[in-house]
Amino acid sequence: MEVTHNNKVLAKKVKCYTNIFSKSLGLRFAKPLEKGQALILAAEKESISETMIDMLFVFFPIDVLWLNERKEVVDIKKSVKPFTPLLIPKKPAKYVIELKAGSTDNIIIGDRLRF
Repeated sequence: MEVTHNNKVLAKKVKCYTNIFSKSLGLRFAKPLEKGQALILAAEKESISETMIDMLFVFFPIDVLWLNERKEVVDIKKSVKPFTPLLIPKKPAKYVIELKAGSTDNIIIGDRLRF
């Protein structure tokens, strides 16, 4: 699976987590993401509460994108610091995409991604 934006590949190595255990674990205690790696957390439906995340026991900064069902960006947080206690999207989202910090510089709210 690849994540693309405007026909440009953001990530070729992508993991997608859909169950509660893997989504809760996320990037905790993981090695830092490299350029071209991403983690997608997929909720059952668009929601704010189901797509809130934290950075507890994540030891490196990341960029975070929240996407709706149409895979349009509804919120972005750049260079989120390790151990940030809570990140809440501005609008309901179905997907959370976590990428290496600095990977989302050309992405704005309303852009559509593919994966």
